[in-house]
Amino acid sequence: MYLSKTNFATAYCPYLLKKKDVFLKHICQVICGDGSVSKILLETQRFDLIFYTGGTTIGREVYVAAAKKLTPVVLELGGKCPVYIDSDVSLDVAVKRIIYSKLLNCGQICIAADYLLCHEKILPVLKERIEETIKQFLGDNPQKCPDFARIVNVRHFQRLTDLLKQTKGKVMVGGMSDVNDKYFAPTVVFDVDEEDILMQDEIFGPILPVLSVKSPSEAIRIINSKEKPLAIYVFTRNKSVFDDFKMATSSGAIMMNDCTVHTLIPNIPFGGIGHSGIGNYHGRYSIETFSHRRPVILKSEVEYINNKIRYYPYTESGLSWLRWSLKKSDRNGCQIL
Repeated sequence: MYLSKTNFATAYCPYLLKKKDVFLKHICQVICGDGSVSKILLETQRFDLIFYTGGTTIGREVYVAAAKKLTPVVLELGGKCPVYIDSDVSLDVAVKRIIYSKLLNCGQICIAADYLLCHEKILPVLKERIEETIKQFLGDNPQKCPDFARIVNVRHFQRLTDLLKQTKGKVMVGGMSDVNDKYFAPTVVFDVDEEDILMQDEIFGPILPVLSVKSPSEAIRIINSKEKPLAIYVFTRNKSVFDDFKMATSSGAIMMNDCTVHTLIPNIPFGGIGHSGIGNYHGRYSIETFSHRRPVILKSEVEYINNKIRYYPYTESGLSWLRWSLKKSDRNGCQIL
């Protein structure tokens, strides 16, 4: 394991690897460092595959560097994962699952519910249900709840603070924060429009913007106006409504009546599309992604058929043999030659 100056995301990595003694040295080498280390590796080393997890901007740079050496890549990026709540749902169930997704690791996961498209018919009761759910999950004072995470560092804390200052929506739930504790309260912002600052980039924190929509088709239009996300979450009892989202949108995954938990299913792939990523992994798909399917052919030294149809000179007899062998190949699904 090689150590260099680490950034905030990798500071704990060397300690953990040493403590756990995770990898055999001849199987895996670990280099911990900041972006400059990654840049040197991309410029000086030749890899069979590059796997990157992070933001779209750096992902594009990795892709460009890999292309110079024709190295394949898997990019697990991010994006704004939308949630739609239809007018026919069990609001208690929907809100619990959405808030769980938004509060998991304080919203700092790439598949967190990023913004909520709520049917206007149930919007009037949404605020109350959200407040009840947060209280049920975290108590009267979420800051004192040992289960609620913190923002990873001051820089990201300030980024979230700036978002709340710049939004033109109404903060109707939460909004409190404590920089010394890196605590950021579960926050819900209503009356957000499509051009609001909260609708521009992935939030990656416990802030949930809420937009009112008149129909599923309006929600689909808003989703399609943005880059393709890692996941789309649709809460409805109407399968045809879900099918409309499935057919009219594009995303890494789409889920009916839940958020985030699709990553726990080992027999389906996980990955993005477009700006949310390239390629996939998880379960057997990780084995396939990190493996090269190398054909291995074993041939005998018997030359009987080769002498008949493969080698020069070509004859009518050889043509008859060739036609016969092609018929056999079509019927049996394998090549004789």
